[in-house]
Amino acid sequence: MQSSAPLRRLRRTLIASALTLAGLVASARAEMALLMVEQAGCVYCQQWNAEISAIYPLTDEGRAAPLRRVDLAAPTPPGVTLDRPALFTPTFVLLDDGREVGRIEGYPGEDFFWGLLGGLLKQAAAR
Repeated sequence: MQSSAPLRRLRRTLIASALTLAGLVASARAEMALLMVEQAGCVYCQQWNAEISAIYPLTDEGRAAPLRRVDLAAPTPPGVTLDRPALFTPTFVLLDDGREVGRIEGYPGEDFFWGLLGGLLKQAAAR
């Protein structure tokens, strides 16, 4: 059975969109990272670990900005430039080629975290 012309066009559009998205994710993966500043005894860090940590690398966000962790008391990692020091834990800093392009201070819960991170990634992609 042959598919109709509108279905062929739709199929081509979907394939092109998927390839474009895959290219954006691949290019973002090479440049972006999410730096999590944490410290021992931080209950909100523990909550993030319980709710998000295991699934984060499996998500589009986790593939676009892989997680890096650093202790609050540790020096800033080499190759990382922050706009200002982290004062609270957790602090999530979105990095593009090692430079801060956005941050989330604190952990507002799973639902808000994904929305805030998605907003940061969209802003970074628009630059």
